[in-house]
Amino acid sequence: MTKFLLAVHVIAAILAIGPVAVAASMFPPVARRAAAATGTPDATASLHLLHRICRVYAVVGVVVPVFGFATASEMGVLGSPWLIVSIALTALAALVLVALVLPAQSALLEGSTETGRSARLAMYTGLFNLLWAAVTVLMIVRPGSTTGA
Repeated sequence: MTKFLLAVHVIAAILAIGPVAVAASMFPPVARRAAAATGTPDATASLHLLHRICRVYAVVGVVVPVFGFATASEMGVLGSPWLIVSIALTALAALVLVALVLPAQSALLEGSTETGRSARLAMYTGLFNLLWAAVTVLMIVRPGSTTGA
């Protein structure tokens, strides 16, 4: 059962978090190009698509920690420091996405002309991606674990 749960957890992470990371990273440069080429429907359509990908896959991404908890419980590592740090970083990444990235994308879609909004969005997205990279490393390395990794 552990291998099945772990496989679902990893596949869910790849299929749910990957698209958010890519779409969120693409959004700021596409937004800058769209602002430079005002009145171009293709650029606006691309922004709406990227934002929709981020929103939908953010919801789908909830399965990642659900299967992560199930896997950790099955493995008996729920109290391991590396897992607790991973859970905290995952929660922080979710908070960055929901509280910073998605609202900034929405503001740009609504035509916000605030100076620096695109640059801040790029920073928020970079932070989101950095947090997920740290979680990924912790999941692979598992410092102090007894699983032999």
